[in-house]
Formats: sequence, structure tokens, C-alpha cells
Amino acid sequence: MRNRNPVTTLLRLPPAWSRLAMLALAALLALGLFAALRPAMLTMEERLGVLGWTMFADATEEQRIILVTIDETSLAEVGPWPWPRETMARLVTAIDEAGAQLQLHDIVYSEPRPGDGALSAALAASRGAVLAQVPVLQSGQPVQAGVITHPLAGLQCAAGLPQTGRYLAANGAFASIPKGHITPVISSDGSVGRTPAAICVDGEGYPALALSGWLTAVQADNWSATMVDGGLFGPARYLRLVAYPDLEIPVDSEGNLRISYARDPSAFRAVPAVDMLNGNFDPAWFDNVWVLIGGTAFSMGDVVPTPYAGVVPGVELQARILGSLLDGEIPYTPASANLLLGLLSLAAACALYPLASGRSRWSAIGLPVAGVLLPIVMLTLHIQLLQGQGIWLGWLFPALYSPLAAGMLLLLEYGRVRAERGRIFGNLNSYLPNEIAREIAYSLPSSSINARRTEMTLLCADLRNFSAFGESRPPEESAAVLHYFFTRATRIIEESGGRVHEFKGDGLIAVWDSQDAIAARNALQAARKMQAIEIADMLPEDSPQGLEPLALGIGIEQGSVLIGSVGPAHRRGHVLLGDTVTIVLRIQELTADLAHPVLVGGVAARKLKDENLEPQGHFLLDGLRNPQQLFALPSTGRRTEDRSLKLIHGGRN
Repeated sequence: MRNRNPVTTLLRLPPAWSRLAMLALAALLALGLFAALRPAMLTMEERLGVLGWTMFADATEEQRIILVTIDETSLAEVGPWPWPRETMARLVTAIDEAGAQLQLHDIVYSEPRPGDGALSAALAASRGAVLAQVPVLQSGQPVQAGVITHPLAGLQCAAGLPQTGRYLAANGAFASIPKGHITPVISSDGSVGRTPAAICVDGEGYPALALSGWLTAVQADNWSATMVDGGLFGPARYLRLVAYPDLEIPVDSEGNLRISYARDPSAFRAVPAVDMLNGNFDPAWFDNVWVLIGGTAFSMGDVVPTPYAGVVPGVELQARILGSLLDGEIPYTPASANLLLGLLSLAAACALYPLASGRSRWSAIGLPVAGVLLPIVMLTLHIQLLQGQGIWLGWLFPALYSPLAAGMLLLLEYGRVRAERGRIFGNLNSYLPNEIAREIAYSLPSSSINARRTEMTLLCADLRNFSAFGESRPPEESAAVLHYFFTRATRIIEESGGRVHEFKGDGLIAVWDSQDAIAARNALQAARKMQAIEIADMLPEDSPQGLEPLALGIGIEQGSVLIGSVGPAHRRGHVLLGDTVTIVLRIQELTADLAHPVLVGGVAARKLKDENLEPQGHFLLDGLRNPQQLFALPSTGRRTEDRSLKLIHGGRN
């Protein structure tokens, strides 16, 4: 079955291509996540994106706009809402007499009531007044209350403006009073961050309250507007008022303008309505200002969540829109925002690529750090643009892409390191025993002795007469013979539960990790199978005449050995030390002198009583002081001799 692991597939590519593929894959994954979790993503982007406003909120007092609030204190003294129209007429007159240039009512007088004429007259007699009306966008109820008036001529309702046929407007008694809508755009989390600059009702576009207030304040006779393209780095479109062409209102592709939360809520001065009615206010506050009248009492239900608080009166939103309009600083999202965010993501990829291409230590540390820091950088850039230029660029997509790309590159490099380490370990394991190869591959080099004493069963095998063969044949043929022998012998040893510790010249040393009867029996079994290797098959057909035939001598013994590595850190050597090693080497050398292909030492022979091994006597092996008893495999027709102690010098030279 084919390996369908994508990381494995990528590892087969050149490193540069595999990293580029991972960066592209991270982009696709980020797009998929953003699309699948779009509402939650946009909510997160909005909530963290306003940090540029809330962390550095401007608390400077707004002196051009003042709020007259129908608060809990006013309701307690004047009475429950709605107040009589005559009371509202007195409030309008008090505000006008205080010197206000314009008053905007964040109130819809939809139901006909006694006193509508008095209120209408007071509004008409003031320096300027605008009432609220509400085109209904997010309700399925068929609402058409009052008379909706004062549209903007010239707007093409098919050009991306919100459209509805439902509305709540002032009754006919106030038809002559200018009006503007107060319909916000409610986000999925209930917050308000945008409001339509104009809303189309039955084919005509009705402006927001702040825009109607602007047209009323400049005493515009022509309530006309046009939409123009904002350019690549400008907003999606500009709304231009024909009566005031220098004012360009940036809106998005859906016709919404963004509400600025740059001002701290404490910057808006508020006067309770009851104080206005009773004359308990400073007249200097109202000299030539714009006044917003609205309810702030919780019982009136006109509350919305904002970045500053979960419950804020709607009249504050109108004050923010009006302030941004007066300052000419309405925040907007560039039409090329997606392109710019894509370039930011590309910049993140360019920053991550060299980290992944560097040394493994840089990748292991740099990629996780970059995955954390880059989203912070993206958010910081968004905050700087919002604070300095009033540009809401957005930040979440590159901030999402950055850790995904860093994580996937880290996964790729981790997979590459694992593959390289596995390859190195495999190569080492082909030259060295498994535990030594593992130690080299997964440990730092050391200059100290790293060895342990253990009990083992050892087997030493050597090809006799190989030196003479190598002297008369090319080295390639010698290598081929050794390769054949080592391959066959290694397979036999491993099938018997042992492992080759070392290939030494034309021989080998194999070990079993115990000193019991099972290990001894396995070693003897391996020796018998190795003797069955057809040595003659290893020779080429044109071998020189007169050469003694190749033969195999094998010695077996058990005992204590020291196994490990020694030498300086830059040049370590793997060693197998101890008397048992010397004994098994000497035993193997005696196989030629005693004419036995397999000899077993006394310790191992005691574990092989059921093998009927033939004792060969005691021998004082070269370089040792204690005689060793040797045993040979039982042979048919051989008479067992009781050999006395003999001194054998050097074995086979």
C-alpha cells in the first residue's frame, strides 16, 4: 500500500520546494478556517481590532456636541416615558433658547398624540432640528408606521445600499421637519460597529441622522448625493453631498460607514433633560453647539454594547458618528484590504522561510517564537494604522496564517530531522551494534569512558587461508568473498538471537546478551549453521591452483565483558574488552591446530551438557595464565583422547 503521508511526500522534494509547498498549504488552510469560522473570526477581529481605540482613548472633552439625556433621574421627576408632547416642546424651546445651533432627536415620534402641533411648532421655530426615523433591516415584521421623509436624491439604490420596505417614522404632523435614520448594523455578537450612510426604502435613499443634521446645519436646499469610487487605497466608495462637495464620506461595499470609538465615553458632556426643563445648567455649554436628545434610562430600551461597555445608550453612537463627521475622520477599510492582507501574509512567509532554512537550532527556536510574535506584529500594525490614519485594515488573516505557517514549517523540519536521524541511525546500525548506533545518533559526544560490564555469550568466526587467497586475487574478488560470507553469517547469527558485534579482517565476533544455557545453545546452533555454508561457493571459478581451501574456524565461550566506547569526543571507538574476549579469540585460533572447526570453552560447555561435547583437554592459551578446558562437537568414529595440559603459542599466525 502506498504511503499517503503528505509530510513524507513533501520530504521527498528538494528542501526549498517543500518549504514553499508548506507555506502554500498553510495559506489554503488559513483560508479554509477563515471561511468555515467566518462569524467567529470577524467577531474576534472586531473585538481585538478596537484595542487601538480603547487602549489610547481620547478623553479630551467634546465641546461641539452635548447630550441632553432622558435618564433615570429625569423619568423619576417628570414621569414615565413617553412624556407629553408639550413637555418635549418645552425641552426643545429650552435647548434653542440656550443657544444651540442644531438639535437632533434620537427619538421617533411615530404615534399621533395630543400636543403634536405644539412640538412641531417648537421644532420649526428652532435654529435647526432633525428627527429620527428607523428603516427596519433585521426584522421580518411588516412594519410601516408614520411617514418616512427627506430622502437623498440621486442615489442609485441598486449600487449596494441596504434596502427595505419596512420602517418606523414620525407621524404626519412632523412631515416638514428634516429627518435621518438611526438604524445600526448589528454584528453577530450583538455589538454595533457600522451604520448605513443611507438606506433605500421603496427605491429612495434616506440618510443617517448625522448626515441629515449636517445638511440641516448648512441650510442645504439640495438634498442630493452621489456615490463615487474610492480608488485602490481609498474606501470602496465615497458618498458625496451635492450641497457640500468637499465632504467625502467613506463607506464600504455595502454602503456602511464605520463608527469610531476613538473618544472615551467620558469625553461627551451630558445634561439631564430635567435640568434643562428646570434651567439648572450652564448656558455657556450650549452656545452654538449641536445637541443630541435621547434616552439613556435603561427602562427605555435604547441600549447597545460597545467596546467600552456592554450597555451604552444609542444616543452615544449618534454622538460618535456626528463627531467623526465634523472632524472629517470617519475610519474606513481600504478597497485593497484583501490584497494588503495577502501581502502581509506574504511578508510573514518571507520572514519564516529563512528561519526554516537555517540551522536546526534556529528552526526549533525561531519558528515557534515567530509564530507567536507575528500575530502580535499584525495586530500592532492594525492599531497603528487605525490610530494614525483612521484606516481599519484588519489583521486576523495574516495573524492566523503566521502561526499556521510557522507550525507547518516546524512540522516539516521536524519530519526532516526525524528522517535524517533515522537515515543516520540506519547507516550507523549497519556498521555498529544497535545500542552503540543509537547512542551515537541520539546522544552528544563525550570524552569520558562510556562502558558497562555485562555477562555475554561470545562467538568468534574466522576464514582460514583467506590471506593466501587475497594475496593471489584482486582486492575486488576478496571483497566479494568477504561480503558473501559476512552476509550469510550475519543472517544466521541474527536468526539465532544474536548480533554481530564487529567484522574484524576476515573474521567476525558475535554476541548474545546473556550467559545462560539458552544463549549458549543459540550460539552453538549458529556455529553449526555457519559450518554448513558452502565455502567453495564463495570462490571464483578461475581460482589459482595449489591454494589451500578456505575453511571456517569458530570459537564459543561465555563470561564477563566490558562493552562500550572510549576515546576523545572527536574520535570515539567501540570496544569489547575482557578475558572472555581474549579466550574466545584464542579458542578460535586453536581450531586449526586441533583440527576441529568448532571449539567451545569450559564455561559455555557446562551449559551444554545435553550436546555431548567431546573434551579436548586443558590448554594454556597464549597471553593467559590460567588453563582453559576446551570441548569440540561430537564426531562419529573419532576416538576421544585425554590430552594433557599443552601450551599453544599464538594459535594461527
